[in-house]
Amino acid sequence: MQHILIIDGPNLNLTGTREKQIYGAREQESPDSMEKKFLDRGYQVKISRFQSNHEGDIVDALHRAAAQGITGIVINPGAFTHTSISIADALRACGIPAVEVHLSHIYAREEFRRHNLTAPACSGSISGLGIEGYHLAVEYLMLQHS
Repeated sequence: MQHILIIDGPNLNLTGTREKQIYGAREQESPDSMEKKFLDRGYQVKISRFQSNHEGDIVDALHRAAAQGITGIVINPGAFTHTSISIADALRACGIPAVEVHLSHIYAREEFRRHNLTAPACSGSISGLGIEGYHLAVEYLMLQHS
């Protein structure tokens, strides 16, 4: 069974209520709800979710991931995408395949959002597909391990 960890960065706890025109009106799915969708499709997966508004907490979660049996990471670093060398380094150091996800199309927004420090530390990046980006990232990681 695969164990996917979804890590959400700052302000993603407000998804569905914050700037709906940019980030969408749908709230984040619970790990159980998302897990059920994949189990119903025949995938053997456990999904866990971690959210923090604090950079060091995200780094610590990445450091713990291997010891927790995590086999894949879906990460939306939020604003840390553009600033965090430490999260990029932790993604590389943990040795677990990761896919970066962004609800909005960061490359079609302000210039500073086009500077991405964390994507090069990931296997791939999904931007601008809303909540569906998380589903696609989990599915990609599942297919890589099947």
